[in-house]
Amino acid sequence: MNSPLNTASLKKSISRFLHFLNVYKGLVFFLLLTSLYGYIVWRINVLSSAPPTSVDVANAQDSIEVPKIPQATVIKIEGLKDNSVRVQALFNQARDNPFQE
Repeated sequence: MNSPLNTASLKKSISRFLHFLNVYKGLVFFLLLTSLYGYIVWRINVLSSAPPTSVDVANAQDSIEVPKIPQATVIKIEGLKDNSVRVQALFNQARDNPFQE
């Protein structure tokens, strides 16, 4: 069963393997490229559908800044709203449908 390994038989085996590889190098390259592409697509799919960890959620919540409007700006807008009919209509329209531009 066990055949002794000598350099002549090893060189012959390597030579046959290299000849086989040389004949089918296009197919081997295509299979390698397709395998790599499939692995990358699979990893993207796995990583994109992974839920975030609680640490990631906590870090994201800590980094959110709440926008603050100065009180002087609020008073000025309220004053403009009270003085202009067009601005009142604009505010009423925005209240009715806030997502319309």
